[in-house]
Amino acid sequence: MKQFIGVMLLSILLVSCETARRPVAKARVSKVASKTLSSENSGVVTKDAKKIVKTAEKYLGVPYKYAGNSSSGFDCSGLVSKVFIENNKTLPRRSTDQALEGSSISVKEIKAGDLVFFATMGGAKVSHVGIVHTIEASGEIKFIHASTSKGVIISSLNEAYWNKSFLFARRIL
Repeated sequence: MKQFIGVMLLSILLVSCETARRPVAKARVSKVASKTLSSENSGVVTKDAKKIVKTAEKYLGVPYKYAGNSSSGFDCSGLVSKVFIENNKTLPRRSTDQALEGSSISVKEIKAGDLVFFATMGGAKVSHVGIVHTIEASGEIKFIHASTSKGVIISSLNEAYWNKSFLFARRIL
């Protein structure tokens, strides 16, 4: 019985931020790290989007935890799911499923509260997600996410790693 429970827990852990089981749209953005990804939407943000960002900010500094979805530790999709649940919006638990929610938006349309998706394991399959935090006056896009090495942090889409891995953005609200 203990072995069965152990196998079940391990199975649950393995589905958190895994690669897609269903096809997800391929990136239409250059994979060249020197390309600047910027938004033209530094202005108006909805009340709901502000609440999403504010909720995500309270988890800054929380450590990374594989399959985590609580203040004791988050993985990327666990953070996104938890933040939206706290704002009365249910999202699937897995990043690949979250990538199918809401509506597709171009990089230039990105606003705070939108979701950004990445292929961090190569190819074009979703393996990471973050919540857009701010659009700087320059158009630079900053997002909150659960980093495997640093926990919940704010990163820039212009950092070479994230720029190269960026796939697309979606608006949930």
